[in-house]
Amino acid sequence: MVLLIQILNAVQYGLLLFLLSSGLTLIFGIMGVINLAHGSFYMVGAYLAYWLARTTGSLWLALPLAVLIAFAIGLLLETAIFSRLYRRDHLYQVLLTFGLILIFEELRSIAFGDDVHGIAVPALLNFSIPLTDTLSYPVYRLFVTLVCLVIAGLMYFVIHKTRTGMRIRAGNSNREMAASLGVNMPLLFALVFASGVALAAFAGAIAAPISSVFPGMGSQILIICFVVVVIGGIGSINGALIASLAVGLADTLGKVIAAEYSAIAVYLVMAIILLWRPQGIANKA
Repeated sequence: MVLLIQILNAVQYGLLLFLLSSGLTLIFGIMGVINLAHGSFYMVGAYLAYWLARTTGSLWLALPLAVLIAFAIGLLLETAIFSRLYRRDHLYQVLLTFGLILIFEELRSIAFGDDVHGIAVPALLNFSIPLTDTLSYPVYRLFVTLVCLVIAGLMYFVIHKTRTGMRIRAGNSNREMAASLGVNMPLLFALVFASGVALAAFAGAIAAPISSVFPGMGSQILIICFVVVVIGGIGSINGALIASLAVGLADTLGKVIAAEYSAIAVYLVMAIILLWRPQGIANKA
């Protein structure tokens, strides 16, 4: 039963990683931008949820408002900053997005201080399901897992079953050819980037009652997101989902089975997969 609980935790963590890494892999796959600030959007979502929940008194209101604000921030950043980086060398992208990390951290410190903050779980979901006489599982964690699965399903539908998704896949395969066929690439770039920011912010917001809200939380998860993108294959949503679940299982079960070696479990999985498929799980050779 303890193993079941850890597997549930691993799936929940993996699905949260998917929300983060799906936006990151699309941004890099379609726009060609290395965005080191992507983890900061996770932090922004968590702090927005904290502030909005405290202001409105309801996490149910805070979640959609945080996503809308993050989407607007994404559009603003893409228009004002990232649109100038598409034809620049990756070094410029790394330097600028690293600068954004410092800016977001300083703004966070000014607005909220450097203390750790908590968000209360909504009363509707603030209980646990008993599994044995001594073990139970929080319903809020199951809720997070369910919501992430729904979003993953919606993303699959949009990308594979709609005209917008067809344009995204075309841009991911060949930007120049898609543009020559009439795809509005500037608009596509703006929507993809803003959607990636909104997904990362939503992951931070919905995870905040579980993990709390604290300084540096974005930098902490950024490296894992890049690991997921590399394992899954750059630009692949399907690969990001598989890789996220694999990383979630490796990280969570590694801490249970061999805590002293848990720090290397994720990177061991990455090394094994890349030895097998250097291009990533879902990308073709």
